[in-house]
Amino acid sequence: MSMPNLRVNVSRRILLGLSFFAVLGLTAMPAGRVCAQAQTSGQQSQQPSSQQQPADQAAPEAGGPNADNGVIALPKKKDSDEAPPPAPAAPKFKNPENFPTTSLRVEVPEVTVDVGVLLEKTHQFVPGLRPENFRVFEDGVQQHIEGFKRTEAPITVLLLCEYAARGYMFRVDMLNSAWAFTQQLRPQDYVAMMTFDLNTHIVSDFTQNKQQILEGINELANEVWMPAAFSETDVFDALNESLDRLSRIEGQKYIVLIASGVDTMSKLTLDQILKRVKASRDTTIFSISTGGLLLAMTEGQGGMMGGMRDMTYLQAENQMKTFSDLTGGMHFEPRFVGELPDDVRAINQNIRSKYELVYHPTNQKQDGTWRKIRVELVDAEGNPLRMQDEKKKPLKYDIIARDGYRARQQVE
Repeated sequence: MSMPNLRVNVSRRILLGLSFFAVLGLTAMPAGRVCAQAQTSGQQSQQPSSQQQPADQAAPEAGGPNADNGVIALPKKKDSDEAPPPAPAAPKFKNPENFPTTSLRVEVPEVTVDVGVLLEKTHQFVPGLRPENFRVFEDGVQQHIEGFKRTEAPITVLLLCEYAARGYMFRVDMLNSAWAFTQQLRPQDYVAMMTFDLNTHIVSDFTQNKQQILEGINELANEVWMPAAFSETDVFDALNESLDRLSRIEGQKYIVLIASGVDTMSKLTLDQILKRVKASRDTTIFSISTGGLLLAMTEGQGGMMGGMRDMTYLQAENQMKTFSDLTGGMHFEPRFVGELPDDVRAINQNIRSKYELVYHPTNQKQDGTWRKIRVELVDAEGNPLRMQDEKKKPLKYDIIARDGYRARQQVE
């Protein structure tokens, strides 16, 4: 169809429509304007409905498209300088009337047990053990081991030495034992020295300079030929004072008690000092009895008085051993000076090389009661662990661990 014919037909249709509105009393539009609109409408209808809008044509600022098919433009969100509304306040809990404010705190008790495994004959530390080789029992109930590691670190140790007018041989044995132990200290170790008779005397405070300890031992050795001030030995009070001093120091501490073990005038009784030793959670006591050679040479002599003296020293030796057993330490009874290097070497190995076991007790009551601990070694099948040397000969070993601990007392 040609363009002129299209214009005539469109114009006729429009004129018919206008005549209809004229009958209703509307004002007629001029013919020229009608023809112009008709021409424009004809041109628009000539475009196919599927023609797309040119790419470079800007989209309208707001509203629908100019054509029948196009992009609908939404009004742009105007930038506002106003701050967003604040978040709703967290709901507050209001206690009922006459009800005080309370807080809940739950403490899960954790127990750390240092275990030393030494060969019975040579006191050599046994390495290479695994967590499955250990079993820990608390009051007869097996516990689940949750932490395990082998530790070897610098030590903090107090030399507690008896220096009294008990006899020349006792003082010499003490000096030799203290000297042998100090010789094996390492530069990172902290060590202090304190002597006691009726009272306690600080020879040297904690230091990393072992030469300072050796000088203190030499000063005591220069006076060893002279009579001491007192013959009384208050070992219970001295040990209690030592535990008080070490309680101010964090971490694991050790006491090397070098004494005859005889107590004469202490304010504390044996039961009281044993309770104090049990309550020391992070202090291990190693003990060395003095006067072994003299007692062995005079044992069984002197009639009734000699028998009483033998019983006194036998009880003292048992007390020293009990202090060590309760805290997981070791006790030695050397008779000759030649035994001291091996004894102090065993102490050093036990202090530095240990297995650390951690568990949460099944009995979580914080009632201040005494909990007894037992440690066993087992093989892969759960049987008691057996050790043997290169020649397939069985080896006996000692398990060094605390006898127990006292649970914390819950404060009401």
